[in-house]
Amino acid sequence: MVSVWILFQKKLNKLKPKSKILIIAGSDSSGGAGIQADIKTVTALGSYGMTAITAITSQNTNGVKSIVPISPKEIQNQIIFTSKDIKPDAIKIGMLHSSKVINSIIQSLNIIKVKKIILDPVMVAKGGTKLIDNNAILTLRKKLIKKVSLITPNIPEAEILSKMKITNKKDMILAAQKLISLGAKNVLIKGGHLKSFKVEDIFVNKYGSKIFINQRYNTKNTHGTGCTLSSAITTFFSCGKTIKKACELGIKYVNSAIITNPKYGKGHGPINHLNSMIIKKRFK
Repeated sequence: MVSVWILFQKKLNKLKPKSKILIIAGSDSSGGAGIQADIKTVTALGSYGMTAITAITSQNTNGVKSIVPISPKEIQNQIIFTSKDIKPDAIKIGMLHSSKVINSIIQSLNIIKVKKIILDPVMVAKGGTKLIDNNAILTLRKKLIKKVSLITPNIPEAEILSKMKITNKKDMILAAQKLISLGAKNVLIKGGHLKSFKVEDIFVNKYGSKIFINQRYNTKNTHGTGCTLSSAITTFFSCGKTIKKACELGIKYVNSAIITNPKYGKGHGPINHLNSMIIKKRFK
């Protein structure tokens, strides 16, 4: 009986969180994107998630009904007060709706001093609703980009940040290089918006580039893929993977989540964040 209990305890020990992630992002009431998707991803991949909520949205798979911003001071309180007690190993940043919010987060980052930071520059919801104002975009370009380890824009976001049109792989690399010139250390531009047979995501830093080529899946259920990817990358990065390897594993995780999506909702449905329990052995 004692030996059975010891074996049980050993199994439980293996289930302890591998790292601690602070998620700074907006809330999605439908659960498919935003901080809800981030928490599910971090947990499914075996780490511990903490949060600082930047905005509350009322939305479903068809679109966004309303956005209620959280004050910059309260966002800062969440970040600093949480981190004083439980120091994050890494930070994922998502929806930041105003310049004041971005500045408050930069101040907070200077105080808590966490080195591994992933930025998903959320600008437009899947249904087309704009989630960030023009002043915030300027502040993000000038100040926040240089503070993070990796930025993960999709094509429309990369076009806004780089101020250029993107129609192919060469444009993606050029846009990423422009972000590097603004101070970004590493850039992953997601190629899902380009009309091509395969999906090509491009990783770029000052040392070179790498293209991740994957199958394109014929489904409208891709709500929250950007949030999920950046959180997956943050989790793998926090657990000791290189930033490039973390991108590769994060993309694999999202693709598996798309394939196994639960087909919820009448619009752009969520993906399956629990898929890691099925394909866990592939994350090496």
